[in-house]
Order: sequence, then C-alpha cells, then structure tokens
Amino acid sequence: MIAVEALRVEAASRAHAAGLAALFEAAGSPCYCRFWHFHGTNNAWLERCATDPGQNRAELVSALEAGSDEARGVVALATDHEVLGWLKVAPAAAAQKAYDRRLYRGLPCFAGDRAGVFLIGCALVHPAHRRRGVATALVAGAVRLAPAWGARALEALPRRPREPVSDDDLWTGPMGAYEENGFVEVHAFDPYPVLRRELAPARQT
Repeated sequence: MIAVEALRVEAASRAHAAGLAALFEAAGSPCYCRFWHFHGTNNAWLERCATDPGQNRAELVSALEAGSDEARGVVALATDHEVLGWLKVAPAAAAQKAYDRRLYRGLPCFAGDRAGVFLIGCALVHPAHRRRGVATALVAGAVRLAPAWGARALEALPRRPREPVSDDDLWTGPMGAYEENGFVEVHAFDPYPVLRRELAPARQT
C-alpha cells in the first residue's frame, strides 16, 4: 500500500490517458468523468453507461489529447507512474450542467462575476488506496495548480451524508478533503452543501 507522502500530484495531460482509463476500469466506473458533458436525459446516460461505456472512455481520451477543459484536472501518481487518483477541475462554464441541477440552480452564491471560477466536479481514487489521504492530496494539488490555469476560486459540491454511505456515493469528493484544504461553506444545505476556496494568484516567473 503506497503512503500518501510518496504520491506525486500533477496536472492531467494526454500522457495520463491510458492510466486514467485504467483507473476508471479498476474502480468499475463506466462514466469516465463524462456525465457533466452528456446532453441527453438521465435514462439515456444510464443506458450508455450500461451498454456503451467505451464511448465515454473514447471521449475522455479524446478530451485529454486535445487539452480540452472537459478533461482539466489533476492526477495522483504512484512512484511507478500508476494513476491512483483523479480530480476533475474544470472552468465553471465547462460544467454548466452541474449548476443547472435542481439543488443548485439560481443559488445566490453563484451570482456575480464567474470568470476564473473552477468546479471540482468529480473525484476518483483507486479502490485499493482509499481512506489513506489520496483525495486530500488531490484537492491540495488542485489548490496549488489551478491558479496557473486562470482560476481565482474553486467550488465543490460534495455530499455530507447523515449516515454511512459507500465510497462510490462520495463521487464529488469527501467533505474532509475540502475542509483540510481551506474550503468554506457558502451554501449550507444538507446533505449537499456548496463549498468554495479563494485562490492566490499564480506566481509570475
């Protein structure tokens, strides 16, 4: 079992395409982080995941190779370069579907200038490495790297369950990972609060 101190967190790129696909397969997740970019109905999405997950995989790989905002994020790498974790960190405009959902539509915390606001839209950790701080390391990596992408703030839409749930139910990231990285609640509606973290400007080199 790898220690979290041995992880390297870096920006996702086309070089991670095969490793990311393998991560989703190891987790038994057919979505390949495409839900926020799927324009059909929920039933159509479920059908695609059940019958044609390869299309989701192909879209993720294509987005990574193109450097698209739809595949913007950070990965946690083991010393042998295996991808052990993924965190989607996309400009809010590239994940508008999230903000259009009933729970979040029209909230005052989303008013005003949205330029430079990025959404942490998905978190996935390899099943063999969960509950060891990988998600926390991924969020810390997002805080560190996102300013270079033009981000001035990060938003997150985690679930805060009232009773124990499976790891898969925390697919937008566990609360603790955000709390440990300085996120604060800007909308306290349980079990789905909205969190935000203001970012320091990117350092000029």
